[in-house]
Amino acid sequence: VDVAVIEVGLGGRIDATNVVQTPIVCGITPLGYDHTEILGNTLEAIAGQKAGIFKKGVPAFTVSQPHEAMQVLKDKASQLDVHLQVASQLDGNLLNGLHLGLAGEHQYVNAGLAIMLSSTWLQRTGHPGFKSIDQTSYLPEQFIKGLTTASLQGRAQVVPDRACDVNSPSDLVYYMDGAHSPESMEVCANWFSLAIKEDDGQQCSSSHKLDDSRPINDPRKDSEQVLLFNCMPVRDPQLLFPRLLDTCAGHGVSFRKALFVPNMSIYTKVGSSSSLPPTDSQVDLSWQLTLQRVWENITCGEKGNPESNGHVYDEGKDNDETSVTSCKNSIVFPSLPLAIKYLRDTVKQNKSLRLQVLVTGSLHLVGDVMKLVKK
Repeated sequence: VDVAVIEVGLGGRIDATNVVQTPIVCGITPLGYDHTEILGNTLEAIAGQKAGIFKKGVPAFTVSQPHEAMQVLKDKASQLDVHLQVASQLDGNLLNGLHLGLAGEHQYVNAGLAIMLSSTWLQRTGHPGFKSIDQTSYLPEQFIKGLTTASLQGRAQVVPDRACDVNSPSDLVYYMDGAHSPESMEVCANWFSLAIKEDDGQQCSSSHKLDDSRPINDPRKDSEQVLLFNCMPVRDPQLLFPRLLDTCAGHGVSFRKALFVPNMSIYTKVGSSSSLPPTDSQVDLSWQLTLQRVWENITCGEKGNPESNGHVYDEGKDNDETSVTSCKNSIVFPSLPLAIKYLRDTVKQNKSLRLQVLVTGSLHLVGDVMKLVKK
C-alpha cells in the first residue's frame, strides 16, 4: 500500500480508526449536526469528538468552521502539540478551465482540504522534487487531473431512467444525493435546484455530469419535481424537511409530490442472493407514515403551496391492492419498486410531462434506486 486514506466511522475520540496511532496527517471536514445521538447535541460536543483523531505532534488541517467548533478544535490541537491549519477554499480558476469532478459549490471547500492533505503527505514522506503548493497561483497537473476526474456514486449524481419505455430518457431523471443531515440537506437542495435549471436550459451554473450522454430535452414538455425520500429513524424530519423546502423555494423550486418508501437494503444481507425482502404487507411503514405526517404539516402550512394539477397525479387514497397511502402532497408506498413503477407510469401516461426526481435522505435508498434503475 502506497498510501491509505482512512475515514472515521462517526466521531474520532472513540472511533476504531484510532488503532492507527501515528498517521502522516489528519483532516477534519465541515462539521454539522450529524449522529447527534452518539456525538452530542451541540457543535462544541461534536467538535470535541471529531478532534479525537488528532495525534500528538501530527499536523492537522480543517476548513472554516463555526466559531464554537473551531475553538474546540484549536484547544484540542494545542493540548497535543498539533499544528492545526485552516485550508482555504480552492480557487476554480486554477483548474485550467475544467470543473471539479464532484458537483456542488461546497466541493471547492473539500477540494482545498484534499489538496493540503495530499501535499502534506507528499512532503512528509520525502517525495523528491515535490515543493509545497501555493494554492493562490498554481496547481500541479496531477492535482488538477485528480480533482477533475474524481467521482463518487450517490453524491450529486444524475441518472436518466433508460429502462422507462418513453420517447426520451430525459422524461424521467433521478437526481441522487445521500444527504441525511440538516447541513447536507441544504447543500443537496442547492445542487438539485441549480442542476434542474441547467438541464431545463434555464441556467448553466452547475458542473454535474450525467452517467451517460446528456439527453436532449424537449422544450415543449413541462418539468415537474418529485421527492423520493427515506431516512433512518434516528434522523429528525422536523429539521431536514424545512432545510430542503426553504432552500429549494429560494430557487423557485417546489415539489408536486413527496414519495416515502422503506429501504430495500435493510431487509437483506449484503451479497446475499437467497434472502428475499418481505412482501409489501409485511413491511412496517410506521416510520414512513410519520415522515408523511411531518411533510403534510409543513407543506400545508406554507402559504401559496401549489395544488396538484389533477391530470398528473390521480391516486385513490389507501389503495387496498398496493396499500398505498395518499395525501394531498405525498404518498407512502410499501416498497421502492412500486414507487418506481408509479413514476414510470406517470410519465408514460402524460406525454407532455418530464419528471425530475430528487432521491435523498439515505445512502441506502440511493443505492437501492441505483440497483433498480440501472438494471
